[in-house]
Amino acid sequence: MYVFTTAAELRAYSEAARGAGRRLALVPTMGALHDGHLQLVQAGAAAGYEVIASIFVNPTQFNNPDDLRLYPRLPEQDTALLAGAGCTALFMPAVAEMYPQPTALHFDFGPLERVMEGAHRPGHFNGVATVVSKLFHLARPHVAYFGQKDFQQVAVVRQLIDDLSFDLELLVYPTVREADGLAMSSRNRRLSPEARAVAPLLYRVLTQAAEQVRQGVAPAEVQAQALTALAAEPQFTAEYFEVADAQTLQPLAGYEAGRGVVLCVAAHLGGVRLIDNVVV
Repeated sequence: MYVFTTAAELRAYSEAARGAGRRLALVPTMGALHDGHLQLVQAGAAAGYEVIASIFVNPTQFNNPDDLRLYPRLPEQDTALLAGAGCTALFMPAVAEMYPQPTALHFDFGPLERVMEGAHRPGHFNGVATVVSKLFHLARPHVAYFGQKDFQQVAVVRQLIDDLSFDLELLVYPTVREADGLAMSSRNRRLSPEARAVAPLLYRVLTQAAEQVRQGVAPAEVQAQALTALAAEPQFTAEYFEVADAQTLQPLAGYEAGRGVVLCVAAHLGGVRLIDNVVV
């Protein structure tokens, strides 16, 4: 497995690979890898792509300095995991390599980013779009793999690809979960044993809410009951629970035949912010 730390190295590799007719897949990550990340790498390798994985804790998408400071960083362990998963090239740049000067460009995704993560983390999706755009330009992948756990991020990246005419296919894979239902996340490493024991409540609340949606319970009632269930566990502090249109991500007042519904939740548990979602 190649390991690149500069934009020039990655650009030279991708240009040579494309020139030789090889197919490239990109798996962007912030490291502290888990099986959800590795599933994406393995899928790309199994499909015959040369997989480029990036590890970069992107400072421009953090609106909380403590969250950035405490984000797990395990470069040696991650490198070994990627090599074992079939990764062809790892791009692991320093901040100064990705941002040699402050970025003046600002992305605005309209209503898509005025809700949920965008509403609670101002500037987050501008940072995501900036770094993803840079990675797309440097790696020039034919396909990019993302996980469904960051549902709103996927919607923003899809809009980015459409609006800027990136010549690549976006492939989204289902959330990988622990045996007890907790969505795999790099932030789970920061949970204390006590917090980890109650963390699966998040997914239980989502699955109960999904069943209510299938039964036709009004969105406002589904939301209210979900927030009540989370409030019953004192270790949890809910940030939001939304019953939204699966395409526009706008909150629903009612259901419409043929329109998908996504249930999205964010909550704090023992000082760690967790997100999850279920598509109905």
